Amino acid sequence: MTSPLLVKAAPEGREIVDVTPDRAGWTHVGFRAVRLHAGETETIHTGTRELCLVVLTGTVDVTVDGQTFSSLGTRDSVFEETSPAAVYVPSGKTVVVCAARDAEVGLCTAPAGKTPRALHVIDSAAMRRSVRGAGSNTRYVCDILPHDDPTAEHLLVVEVITPAGHSSSYPPHKHDLEQPPTETQLEETYYHRLNPPQGFAFQRVYTDDRSLDEACAVENHDVVMVPRGYHPVVAPHGYDLYYLNVMAGPNRFWVFKNDPAHEWMLAPART
Repeated sequence: MTSPLLVKAAPEGREIVDVTPDRAGWTHVGFRAVRLHAGETETIHTGTRELCLVVLTGTVDVTVDGQTFSSLGTRDSVFEETSPAAVYVPSGKTVVVCAARDAEVGLCTAPAGKTPRALHVIDSAAMRRSVRGAGSNTRYVCDILPHDDPTAEHLLVVEVITPAGHSSSYPPHKHDLEQPPTETQLEETYYHRLNPPQGFAFQRVYTDDRSLDEACAVENHDVVMVPRGYHPVVAPHGYDLYYLNVMAGPNRFWVFKNDPAHEWMLAPART
């Protein structure tokens, strides 16, 4: 039986996945992924939402209300050690994406706030890249739209590569209570990619009282929705895992709480 938190990808066609707040049963995060063949276009109306358009692979031209940003995107694979091209688009805009070559695009959205932000291309060279964890908990992070970047009103967007045999989002952590500065409430989606693509990975979403406890076997292009609770991920031997995270909540601040049962592993090793 498929978990209610798992959104299976369409194996072919333009629309890969589409997670709306209504579908997820929450308030803030929206995420779509689309495939575009060279010459194809996709039109998006942002309406009352803000958008971070991420060029996952391929190259596209993006036109927003007549202003064109040309030749965005250089990657052939999300597993390349290269930051993606991305565009921040505020509410009330019409966006036309035209594929200069075959492309995959992530459309990350959240409700717009009262202070409109400016349309702009996010500088790939300025995206913060870092290494988290150690040993088999090592993973590689690219902050596309982190909470300390004033670009957006509610959106946070990050991509992570977890090598085969490693864990990620680990020790298990959560961000479902608005109690700053110790924890903040953020809904989240994980858009998973596997290398080689026939692989799979595992993600668990659970709460302290186990009123929510779902284990998902994810395949290439699947999405896991995290409305609340801890949400660790494991990549099996032989398959590298990429995921694109979209987060949003009532305030744009990311502070998480580790599961106390597993926090011991963060203590310095004894000699």
